[in-house]
Amino acid sequence: MVIADTRKLIRGSILTGIINALINGIINWFQVKGEALVRITVDSISNNERTVMGGAVMLALILSVIIASIAWLTTKAAGKPRFFPVALLLIVKNALFLFGLFITLAILWQRFAGSMEVAPAIAAALTGVFAGIVAGVTDYLTKKELLK
Repeated sequence: MVIADTRKLIRGSILTGIINALINGIINWFQVKGEALVRITVDSISNNERTVMGGAVMLALILSVIIASIAWLTTKAAGKPRFFPVALLLIVKNALFLFGLFITLAILWQRFAGSMEVAPAIAAALTGVFAGIVAGVTDYLTKKELLK
């Protein structure tokens, strides 16, 4: 891949990340706007309350599958691999990578910062940032691999 193509790929991935950050931040705002405070993490494997990182973990998994699938569908390359099994395995790999990354971040946050509470607007903004990171990274990793 040429440097100009890499720059174009990075710009496209950043745009994908920004769009998804806005969309998912707004969606999350409507989910948490009625709550007084939202916890970032809790000290538990599973919980019944809404947390920012709990939502980010599932968002990372689901959004990475969606974005990688869209990236495969919209990539118009001469040597684009078939969906099954090559692209499907790439989608699963990216989803598991981002799922594990956000699990790790949640564990580290809980270990070093503890159970902090934030206002709903900050919780929605954090969710948007996480969605943007997931979308941008997934888009970049998927298209980079498809264009090899």
